[in-house]
Amino acid sequence: MVCDRCIMAVRQELNKSGIPYANIQLGEVTLTVPPSADQLLQLKRGLEEIGFELLDDKKSRIVEQIKNTIVQLIHGNKEEAFNLKLSALLAEKLQLDYHYLSALFSSIEGITIEKYAILQRIEKVKELLLYDEKSLSEIAYELGYSSVQHLSQQFKKITGLTPSHFKQLKENKRKPLDKLIP
Repeated sequence: MVCDRCIMAVRQELNKSGIPYANIQLGEVTLTVPPSADQLLQLKRGLEEIGFELLDDKKSRIVEQIKNTIVQLIHGNKEEAFNLKLSALLAEKLQLDYHYLSALFSSIEGITIEKYAILQRIEKVKELLLYDEKSLSEIAYELGYSSVQHLSQQFKKITGLTPSHFKQLKENKRKPLDKLIP
C-alpha cells in the first residue's frame, strides 16, 4: 500500500471478509483476532482482484516496510527528513542492521535500496515539475539534493530528459509509485 486510497481499498476488503482489525497503515494491518482460513482466502482473493498481494512471510513484510518508509520519507513533504542518512533511518525504524536490510531488499527486488530511493525522488521531482509552483532550485532543496546540477544530472540519467525538457512535454510521464521497480 502506498497511498491513502490503498488503505481505503484494503479496509473495504477486510470488512467484506469479516476480519476485525485494530489499525491499518501503509503496508501493514494489525488484526484483533486471527482470521479463519476461509476469511484469509477471501481476503487474499479480494486483494488480488484490486492489484494487491497478501504478504505473509517475514522477509516480504520487511521489504514492504522499507518501501513504505522510503515513500513516506520522500512523498511526505518533510524537508527535515533529508537531513538524516537513509541507512541510519531505516536501521532505526525497522530495528535491524542496515547491511541485512540492504542485502534482503536487493535479493527480493533486484535493485538496491539506494536506487529505489532515487527512483522515488525522481517521481517526486516529476510531480513538483508538473505542478509548476516551485523553481528547480526550490525542488532540489526540498528533496535534499546538494545542488540543482546534481538533481538535473540524476533526473537525466533516470528519465533521459532534462528537467526543463520534461516540463515542456505535454504527455504525463509519471509512473505509479508501486510500479517504479523494473
